[in-house]
Amino acid sequence: MSLHWGLEIAILHYNAPAMEIQVAVAKVAKWASHESGDTLEMIERPSGGLSLVLVDGQRSGKGAKSISNLVARKAISLLAEGVRDGAAARAAHDYLFTHYEGKVQATLNIASIDLVSKTLVLSRNNPSPTFVVTDEGITELAEASRPVGLYRHTKPVISEIPLTLNTLVLIYTDGLPMAGIRQGKTLKVRAAVEQLHNGNRLAAQSWADHLLNTALTLDENRPADDISVLVLTVLPKDEQDAARRLLVRMPL
Repeated sequence: MSLHWGLEIAILHYNAPAMEIQVAVAKVAKWASHESGDTLEMIERPSGGLSLVLVDGQRSGKGAKSISNLVARKAISLLAEGVRDGAAARAAHDYLFTHYEGKVQATLNIASIDLVSKTLVLSRNNPSPTFVVTDEGITELAEASRPVGLYRHTKPVISEIPLTLNTLVLIYTDGLPMAGIRQGKTLKVRAAVEQLHNGNRLAAQSWADHLLNTALTLDENRPADDISVLVLTVLPKDEQDAARRLLVRMPL
């Protein structure tokens, strides 16, 4: 049974130029698996802003879900207490490494909107790159990065970028680029990002849905792995609208 979860958040009022943050997530479980091994959590930061944690547990199904839940809960609890992103990622690694004695792994991404520094903080323990799209072009954050859980001294790769208009961040689990592999194909994420960027489709939900649907088409609607797509955009906001909104869609 597949799972498709869409999440959209708008932060529409803080001391900055007229901007709003949109976050969208689209995810499905592996075909014939009742539970996705990917976990997404969100927390408001004590000093303002949000942190989003995306974890992909080893393999798929219930066992992978237990691993990803363990890592996500540890990271999110520390972020809620004001622990910095890098320290939270290292602590989540240490916890998984100790709990499973270095025998299992998980990828971990933390994306934070830091309203104190007015930056986006991107912490990555994931071999898959993170894409950042701005008015200047597309940047692929692809520095070598290890998953958490396997090696004792694993650290995250951290990038910090200004919180500026028309910025988009794309984070995903490995089910996205592996889509279509059973049919001898794979999804070229860079090419898909370039195509979407050229079309000026900056709405976060449009990006997440398009990328997930492209992956499902390649997989003939039978995903070979859990797929999660997280998109964060910084867009102009309506000066008159000071509300925050959250929408979750979850098929049962």
